[in-house]
Amino acid sequence: METLYWQIPLLAVIGVVAGILNVVAGGGSLLTLPLLLFLGLPAPVANGTNRIAIFCQNIFAMRSFRQQGVFPLRLALLCTLPALFGSYLGASLAVNINDTLFRQLLAGVMIGVLLLTALDPAKRWRRNELPMTRLRLGVLLLTFFVVGVYGGFVQAGVGFIIIAGLLPHGLDLVRINAVKVIVIFAFTIVALAVFISHGQVDYGLGLALAVGNSIGGVIGSHLAVKKGHVWLQRVVSITVLVFALKLLIG
Repeated sequence: METLYWQIPLLAVIGVVAGILNVVAGGGSLLTLPLLLFLGLPAPVANGTNRIAIFCQNIFAMRSFRQQGVFPLRLALLCTLPALFGSYLGASLAVNINDTLFRQLLAGVMIGVLLLTALDPAKRWRRNELPMTRLRLGVLLLTFFVVGVYGGFVQAGVGFIIIAGLLPHGLDLVRINAVKVIVIFAFTIVALAVFISHGQVDYGLGLALAVGNSIGGVIGSHLAVKKGHVWLQRVVSITVLVFALKLLIG
């Protein structure tokens, strides 16, 4: 597909917004994926191209979290291993998806995110940090295998699933977001490799989007640490409302 001159700045600007959303809450891909489809990419290529931006964004977000002293590496690595296996499975399923099904899936994800946020997991499930028993460890590993499958398959909204999956373990949203960017960075490497091997990546559009996402990732990590839990919860709610309205008006 030929890249037009106006597509580059458009993708970069939207990428900044998506990068901020991805780091402080989640759902940025619900903005970038429809945009890539609008620009004429087939669904699998749009899905693969979006991973370049996610990969680059999380490199900068991880660096920023670490500079600010929020970097729970041990927990993140524990969550990452099952997510890697799940991501390979999910991406392998996604490479042959057709456009109609993919659009329907995105609509379903948006509704699911709305319902998840309506439950307000940050309020209902937040508790003091709990010891890692064998049962809790098993639940955590299974949760992140599912996270990996979903993230490898579609990516959009995976941040909300990670937030919901970690809140019952007693983490605040600032540390959850630090874990989130590490895990997503890792499983995105696997998913991107699958899409590249099937020739389903547009590097020009992907790099343009990556520039914006990377800037947004840095901004988002600073906002996540400075504004804290309450502000992040508000961002989650506003983000989901915007996506829901977009779904309703088509």
